[in-house]
Amino acid sequence: MIEILSLYKNLLNIAVTEFKTIVESGELFYSQSNIPWKLRLYICDGSFVDIYYSVKDKYSYHWDRRLVNNKVYRHDNAPHKKWENISTFPKHFHNGSEDAVISSNMPDNPEDAFKEFLTFVSGHIKKNLP
Repeated sequence: MIEILSLYKNLLNIAVTEFKTIVESGELFYSQSNIPWKLRLYICDGSFVDIYYSVKDKYSYHWDRRLVNNKVYRHDNAPHKKWENISTFPKHFHNGSEDAVISSNMPDNPEDAFKEFLTFVSGHIKKNLP
């Protein structure tokens, strides 16, 4: 089991130091009972990234670009029956929309997965610059 608050603080530090060209800021969100819920990163293009980890090893790396270009990118391991035909089930990747789902080979280590996801975000932003 991972210690969620320490993990989020570590990921926030990685984001603002190693990915400072795309991450403007970040904040932790807490539940009403003051339990760390998720980490939100504000991205330079007006989008945001939400990182969610549970004590039951569920996770989600969610890049929300709906206000930018109506796209959503998310790696998660929620075992939705709808995606059980994906080769990496329960891991899967929402590639631009909720219904465009493909396999996900995200590393199991949270820091490695986080860096890989932010590298994807960074590459996508740089590729689409005018």
